[in-house]
Amino acid sequence: MQILAIDIGTGTQDILLFDTEREPENALKMVMPSPTQIVAEAIRRATAAGADILLTGFTMGGGPCTWAVQAHVKAGYRVYATPSAACTFDDDLAAVTQMGVRIVSEDEVRHLRDVHRVGMRDVDLDAIRRVFETFGVSVEPAAVGVAVFDHGAAPPGYSDRRYRFEFLAERLQAEPALTALAFLSHEVPARLTRMRAVAEQVHLNCPLLLMDTPAAAVLGALEDPRVRQARECIAVNIGNQHTLAFRLRNGRVTGLFEHHTGRLTVDRLDAWIEELAAGTIRNEDVYEDHGHGALLLEDRPMPLSFVSVTGPRRALLRGSRHQPYLAVPYGDMMLAGCWGLVRALAMRVPALEGILSGR
Repeated sequence: MQILAIDIGTGTQDILLFDTEREPENALKMVMPSPTQIVAEAIRRATAAGADILLTGFTMGGGPCTWAVQAHVKAGYRVYATPSAACTFDDDLAAVTQMGVRIVSEDEVRHLRDVHRVGMRDVDLDAIRRVFETFGVSVEPAAVGVAVFDHGAAPPGYSDRRYRFEFLAERLQAEPALTALAFLSHEVPARLTRMRAVAEQVHLNCPLLLMDTPAAAVLGALEDPRVRQARECIAVNIGNQHTLAFRLRNGRVTGLFEHHTGRLTVDRLDAWIEELAAGTIRNEDVYEDHGHGALLLEDRPMPLSFVSVTGPRRALLRGSRHQPYLAVPYGDMMLAGCWGLVRALAMRVPALEGILSGR
C-alpha cells in the first residue's frame, strides 16, 4: 500500500512515497524546489525577456512569487491575474490591485495576446508521477496528504497574523492535539482558502488530507524515538518564513507560540522557549514582537529538560543554551512534515490504521 505525502514550504516541497511493503528508511523521497519558487523563477524569466505576464490557476503559497510579481511591476511590465490566482497575494483583491496587478475575468483571459502565461498551483501530481515513472515507479496511492501554511482569508483591514493564530487557538482549545490542524478534504473550513484550493486542484479516488505545515513537522518529529519517549518536551519547527514551538505533554498540546523566523535570533528564540515552558508567555507580547501569538492551555511550569527541533533553518538554534535535539524521523529531518502527514492519515482514515504500528 502506498501513501503519498507532500510537504510544501517556502524553499522546498518535500515528497515522500511511503510503501507499507518497505522499511520506512527505504521509502522513496524527493526534496525539490517549492511551487512558489518555481513560479517566481518563471516570472523572473519573463521580466528578463521584457514580457507582460498573465497568472492563472489557483490560490497558492506566496512569498517568493509575490516578490517576483512586485519586481515585475516595478520594472514597468504588466501583470494580469485571474481572481483565484490573485488571491495568492492577498484575499482582498483591492489590495492586489494596489500592488499593480490587473484582475481579469476568465472571458478576458481568452482575448489577451502577447503575454507570458504562468500557471499557479501548489500541487502538481502529474509532474510528481512523471518523475517517479522515470525511475520505473508507478504511483498509485491509497491516500494522499498535503501540508501547506495557510493564513486564512482575513477580513479586509484585519491582521493576517491575528486571524491565523486565533484559528489555531480555537482548534487547539477544542482538541489539544496536533491532528486538530489536519482535515480530510471535505472538512476544510471555508476560511482556509489555500487548503481549499489544494482540495479543488487535486482529483483523486482516494482520501486526501490537508494539514498545517508546522503541526505536520512536529507530529513527524514524534516518529523519532527520542522525541516520542520524552514525556514532556518543547518541539520547535524553524521554517524559512515561520517558527512555531509546541509545548507537549505525552504528545498532547499544552501551549504554543508562532513567530517570524527572520525576526528571531538564537537568544530571542531561547527566551520565548523559556517563557513557553514556564507558562508565562503572553499572546500580546509575541504579537507586539511581530509574531503571530501565543497560547497556554495549562500554565503550570514544565521542566525545560528536552527541546527538539526540525525545519530547514534549525541551525538558528545552534549555540542554544537549551542544547536542542535535532529530530530525525526515520533518519531524515527534511521529511518530518511528510512523516507527520502519514501519521495523521493513519489516525484519521480507518482503513489506514496501523500502517506505522511497531515502527
